[in-house]
Amino acid sequence: MHELGVTFHIMDHVEKVAEENGVTRIHTVTLELGEVSTVIESYLQSCWKWAAKKRPLFNECSLVVETLPAITYCQDCNQTYPTVKYGRICPHCGSERTYLLQGNEFNIKEIEVE
Repeated sequence: MHELGVTFHIMDHVEKVAEENGVTRIHTVTLELGEVSTVIESYLQSCWKWAAKKRPLFNECSLVVETLPAITYCQDCNQTYPTVKYGRICPHCGSERTYLLQGNEFNIKEIEVE
């Protein structure tokens, strides 16, 4: 489970931003998480709850996760389609010349402070 390491990475980054801005308490951290990223949201949430209790800046801080849908682009027919439903083969023309446009992101979108 790499979600614990991911959690520490997020918290370390947020702590640095908080220090630079004189923030003493974080209320909410919002993440954008791609539908086909390697992070499992339920594991991330569990790790977050555990780790937040151990760092004063995050006492009672909630983690909000916004899922970004995975979208694939076909180079042969120039169409997009939902990756999870159809996989790598384009449902419009049957081509395998496709690539992921979005859906593997992992971004800190917003930090809400008190």
